[in-house]
Amino acid sequence: MSKTLLNVYLADDDSDDRTFFSDALREIPIQTKISEFNNGVDLMAELLSNTAEKPDVIFLDLKMPMMDGFECLADIRDLEKYADTPVIIYSTSYHPKEITRLNEMGASLYLQKPSSYNQLKTLLHKCLRYVEDAERNEKEFVISI
Repeated sequence: MSKTLLNVYLADDDSDDRTFFSDALREIPIQTKISEFNNGVDLMAELLSNTAEKPDVIFLDLKMPMMDGFECLADIRDLEKYADTPVIIYSTSYHPKEITRLNEMGASLYLQKPSSYNQLKTLLHKCLRYVEDAERNEKEFVISI
């Protein structure tokens, strides 16, 4: 492992989904610290603050009020400091045109929210192994079971 602790940011307006995500993250064999945001505006405020600890990965929901995942991704990719930070889209929707657009905008991976807790743990483990891999394999954009 490249780091002993991965700093994970999650932006999702659904509090149940954030809890589900955080609980699953604690159960996988990769040490993480999670910071949760309930919208893209709060996430961007944190990323732009001088006191922000740089995340190792950002999980970003698409459908959020005030600033959706598309806008947030564009703003993140406009910041030189976060140019190499993996941004993983974490959404219930699965529309091929949106997925292609997100890939072109610089998203690192697309993770469709699974229906089961065990699937979520498996998928998060796959995503975090991708983040830890310095020689990231770009063959796969959509992570699935």
